[in-house]
Amino acid sequence: MTEIAANLERVRAQTAEAAKKSGRSSDEIELVAISKTHEAEKVRAAFDAGQQLFGESRVQEARAKIPLLPSAARWHFVGRLQKNKVRHALPLFELFHSVDSLELAQQMNRIAVEEGSRPRILLEVNVAGEGSKIGFAPDVLSAEMEALLDLPRLTIEGLMTIPPLAPEAEASRRYFIALRELREQLAAEFQMQLPQLSMGMSDDFVVAIEEGATLVRVGTAIFGKRTPLRLRNPAGDFDAT
Repeated sequence: MTEIAANLERVRAQTAEAAKKSGRSSDEIELVAISKTHEAEKVRAAFDAGQQLFGESRVQEARAKIPLLPSAARWHFVGRLQKNKVRHALPLFELFHSVDSLELAQQMNRIAVEEGSRPRILLEVNVAGEGSKIGFAPDVLSAEMEALLDLPRLTIEGLMTIPPLAPEAEASRRYFIALRELREQLAAEFQMQLPQLSMGMSDDFVVAIEEGATLVRVGTAIFGKRTPLRLRNPAGDFDAT
């Protein structure tokens, strides 16, 4: 068994235990293996160990990496999506975790109309109110939800958050609870289904599962520490990732 396969087995066991502890089925939770900055060979090792869903955070890196991997691999976008990369991103990813503003959603909708696509999205919420983080403030999201729902090409499937860095996973719990409660409030207020909660990373995904996560974004615990990549863009220049 490769190291990546062993890591995946450990993460899956932790997922199952956390689900059992919270009275849930592990089938309710989907693991997104965060492959950003990891070379295609490591991603293939995870795929060979049974992992099909991966997460990338830079469009250019994904455009270079995805063609190198099996067509059965599935891809989510988990990073900050720049408006000028939307057209390139839409064909690559089945779900966008990090739609962080009404303006970005409007741009995605406009390009989706032109391209004939129907993006599935999650709305990123800055539940902690950190000035360094992107995402909707909870009150802003409530105020703008009607405008978001008026974008006909987008399917809003749920919410996502990244809690503040903390030395212990337990410190993230209150932010996961806040996201779940916001989901429940919005679902009731707007009479809509928001089945997905994307929350939890390598250090705190167990706590996130206990608080209702349906998507956990785990990278380091599977692939190890990230290594910077440099990818050639179509103009021949290199972009650091």
